[in-house]
Amino acid sequence: MGMAVGNGSGGDDDGGYKPLAEINVTPFVDVMLVLLIIFMVAAPLMVQGVPLELPKTTASKIGSQKKPMVVSLAPDGKLYIRDEEVTRDTLVPRLEQIKAQEGDAVVYVRADRKIPYGDVMELLGRVGDSGYARVSLLSQPAPSSTAASGAAPSGATANN
Repeated sequence: MGMAVGNGSGGDDDGGYKPLAEINVTPFVDVMLVLLIIFMVAAPLMVQGVPLELPKTTASKIGSQKKPMVVSLAPDGKLYIRDEEVTRDTLVPRLEQIKAQEGDAVVYVRADRKIPYGDVMELLGRVGDSGYARVSLLSQPAPSSTAASGAAPSGATANN
C-alpha cells in the first residue's frame, strides 16, 4: 500500500492558488462619492455663467410684464375680468376687446369651490368663444401637502 504525497492542492499544477472571484466594491463606491461631491459643488458655479461687464446705456427699461388675464366667478355668481365686474352678456365682447388691445395670452379661470360644475364649464366655454386658445383653471394646493412639509401655501396653481 502506498501513500500519496502531494502539496495539498488536490492535484492542481498552479501551486494551490485560486483566483479571487469577488470584486471589492468599496474603492469604487469611494471614488463615486468623491465624484458626486465634486459635481455637487461645481454645478452651482456653472449656472452663473461667464462673468461679463455689460455696457452702460441710457435706454429706458423694458416695460414690466402685463397684468395676467384672470377671469373670476365669485360665490354669488358675479363675473370679474381682473378686478372689473362684468355681466354674462358682456363677458365675451369685453374679452375680445382686451385680446385686440393686448394680444393673445393665457386666461386663468378662478371659481369658488361652491360654484356648480356646470357654471364653471359654461364660463370656460364663453372664454373659449372669445378667441383665447389657452385657458387654465386655478386651484389651491391641498392643505395636507403644505402642512406636512411645514411650508406656507404658495398661492394658486395652474392646471392646464
